[in-house]
Amino acid sequence: MSDRRRASSGSPYEARYGFCRAIRIGDRLVVSGTAPIWPDGSCAPDAGAQATRCLEIIEDALRDLGGRPADVVRTRMFIVDPKDGDAVGEAHCRLFGEARRASTIVVVGGLLDERWKVEIEAEAEIGPEADAGANADTND
Repeated sequence: MSDRRRASSGSPYEARYGFCRAIRIGDRLVVSGTAPIWPDGSCAPDAGAQATRCLEIIEDALRDLGGRPADVVRTRMFIVDPKDGDAVGEAHCRLFGEARRASTIVVVGGLLDERWKVEIEAEAEIGPEADAGANADTND
């Protein structure tokens, strides 16, 4: 059986809907769709600020499982207004820079909360050297 480690972001949806923020199985790390929620439940009105918040949560989940943004190989960004594509893409570029991951921006009819303009998910491949200092729980 594979060693599975999970990370939580504290989102109320994790327990309610039965998922974790991210899961690591071996060298593969998958981060769930991540919404732009602050710990107090607030949400910035600007799509670029929302994307930045999503990416901060993703970065925290990666680090919790021994990864880092450089390990990300694929991202998916879901936006509700195509006009927000540039702002969301620019936030993505600020985190991932010139590494140019495989990535998709999809325009959708809506997200779970009407305040959300963007939701982002990520996948990473992590080498064994990234394991040092990981502080996630181990679950089978």
